[in-house]
Amino acid sequence: MSGVDRRALLGGAVSLAALVPVRLRAASTASIVRTRAGPVRGRIEDGLHVFRGLRYGQDARFRRFLPPLPPRPWTEPADATAFAPSCPQKGQVGPTSEDCLFLNVWTPGPDAAARRPVMVYIHGGAYSTGSVVTPLNDGRHLAARGDVVVVTVNHRLHALGYLYLARLDPRFPDSGNVGQLDLILALQWVRDNIAAFGGDPGKVMVFGQSGGGAKIATLMGTPAARGLFHRATTMSGQQVTASGPLNATARARAYLGKLGIAPSDIDRLRALPIERLVEGLDASDPILPSGGVYFGPVLDQRILLRHPFYPDANPRGLSIPMMLGNMHDETRAFIAEDSPAVRGLDWNNLAQRLAPELRVDILPDHVVSAYRAFFPRHTPLQIFYAATTASRSWRGQVIEAEERAKAGAAAFVYQVDYVSPQDPSRGTPHGMDIPLAFGTIDAPGSPSGTGPAARAASAMLMNAFLAFARTGDPNHVGLPHWPEYDLRQRATMIFDVGAHVVNDPRREERLLFAAVPYIQPGS
Repeated sequence: MSGVDRRALLGGAVSLAALVPVRLRAASTASIVRTRAGPVRGRIEDGLHVFRGLRYGQDARFRRFLPPLPPRPWTEPADATAFAPSCPQKGQVGPTSEDCLFLNVWTPGPDAAARRPVMVYIHGGAYSTGSVVTPLNDGRHLAARGDVVVVTVNHRLHALGYLYLARLDPRFPDSGNVGQLDLILALQWVRDNIAAFGGDPGKVMVFGQSGGGAKIATLMGTPAARGLFHRATTMSGQQVTASGPLNATARARAYLGKLGIAPSDIDRLRALPIERLVEGLDASDPILPSGGVYFGPVLDQRILLRHPFYPDANPRGLSIPMMLGNMHDETRAFIAEDSPAVRGLDWNNLAQRLAPELRVDILPDHVVSAYRAFFPRHTPLQIFYAATTASRSWRGQVIEAEERAKAGAAAFVYQVDYVSPQDPSRGTPHGMDIPLAFGTIDAPGSPSGTGPAARAASAMLMNAFLAFARTGDPNHVGLPHWPEYDLRQRATMIFDVGAHVVNDPRREERLLFAAVPYIQPGS
C-alpha cells in the first residue's frame, strides 16, 4: 500500500479519509490477468487496472429459464476494455442482449499478495430493470480511495430471471430464481478469481441499492450463497418475504396470457424473440392492484427454502454483519409533485390520495390525524411524502433491523438526510446514496450536486462503507461512534454533510405503522 502501514490500517488506527489513490507505474496501458477460464486484457486508467465486460457465465440465450453455467475456457486474452450488454428490459440502458452475464472490476493492482477487501455491487431497479453500466456505478473512486477491489455485476431480470414455471412445466424447477443463481455464479467467480486481481476472497462485501439490497437480503438466507460473502449492505432495499409459489404461478399464467401462449406450451415461450418477452411485461399483475406484472425471488423450496425475514431473520445470514440504510424522503423519487396523486393536494383530499400509496391496510384518515399531531407545522405535501416513506419504503428496513437485533446479530442502521442544493425541494429521495457511496457525484444523472456539501457528504458515506468492507464494522477515525442496532436504543447514524447518531429517529411514525401487518409488495 502507498503511504499507509497495512497492519495499522487493519487495526483501525488509520482514518480511511487519509487514504490516497494508488498510482501504479506501467510500461503500457494494457493489463492482463489470468482467470480460471482464461486470460483477460483490461486497461490501466489513472493508475487503476480496469476490466469491463468480464464473462462469468455462458451465453444465457441458450439457458433461457435454466440455471447459469460457468464460462467455457479460452486460451487467447479476451478483451475486457468495454462494457458488455445489459439484460434486455423496458426503458433505455444502452446496448442489451440476453447474453448478459458479465461483471466489471476496478483494482489498484493485480497482485495476488495484496489481499485487498472486495466490494461487489448489485444494481437496483427492483427485479425487472437496471444495470451497472452507468457512470453512477463507476468503481474507480472507491477502489482508489480505499485500496479495495470493486466489482459490479449484471444478471438476468424480470421473466428471464424470475418467471416461475415449476408448477407448469417440470423441466424448469429453478426458473423462479435463476436471476439469483446468476448472482451466486458471479460471487463464485469472485471467490475463484478475485485474488488474481489483488482481492481477498475471504473478505467480500456485497452492497446494493433498492432492488439490489432486496437481492442481497434474499441471498443472505440462500443455502447456495453460503460462504460467498462476509459483509452485506442494503441501501433502501429490503426483502422481508419472497413471492409465494402460488402467487408466482398466477403471475406466470398472466404473463403467458399476455403473450398468447398456453401454459402447456413453454417451448413456444423459449423460442420467442427477446423483444416479445419484454413486451409481455405489460401484463396486468393478478395480485397487485396496479402496474405491470411483478417478478422477484420465489419461495420454491429448492433454491429458497424460507422467507428472508419472516417469521424472523433467516438464521443462515445471522453471522454476516449487515448495514441497512434508507433515505429521509424515499418516495419523492417515485411520486412526482406533478403526478395525479399529488397535484392539487390539500387537507380535504389528503387521506383519499394517501390510501393507495401507503401499501399497508391502515385507515388513511387515522394516518393523517396522527401525522398532524406529530408534525403540526407540516403541509399536506410534507405529510404525504413522510407517511408514504415510512409505510412503504422504510417499514421493511425497520423489520429487518429489529429481527436481527432480536437474534443478537450485528446490524448497523443509517439514514441519509443530505439535501442537494441543486434541488432542495426533493429532500433526500430514493437513490441519493448511490453517487454519495460511489463518489460519483459528478456523474450524469447524479442528484447530489458537486459542491463542498456534496463532497463532504460523499466522503462520510464512502469512508463508512470502506471501513465496513475492511473490518465488518463501519466505525473508523473521523466518524462518531456508531453502536450496533438494538431494541433498547435503536441507534441510527444520520449522514449529512457531517454525521451523528440519533436513537430511534421517527419513533412516532415507527409505532404508528407497527400496529398493522406489513406485506412485502409482490409476495
